[in-house]
Amino acid sequence: MTKFGEELLRSAREALEIAKGEAAPPRALAFDAPDPAMIRKKLKLSQSKFAERFGLPPATVRDWEQGRRRPDAPARALLKVIDYAPETVARAVGGSRAE
Repeated sequence: MTKFGEELLRSAREALEIAKGEAAPPRALAFDAPDPAMIRKKLKLSQSKFAERFGLPPATVRDWEQGRRRPDAPARALLKVIDYAPETVARAVGGSRAE
């Protein structure tokens, strides 16, 4: 068997042990995700107004807030910038002004 094949089998066995709870994953990945609902509420915007202002699909904002989806890395970065400088982001993306 090739070195690649041996490594592949070893990895598959390790994954099976982890899935069965017989071994712990070698590391846990965590990400610092901003809370979209908190940011939106701080700005006193509805989900639809938040989405419109920052060029996001309303369904995406709703899914984030209801836990059906998590923001990916670019979305997390955008949310952090929205939290830090919402007016700048709104101007940059051409969104509407807050009412």
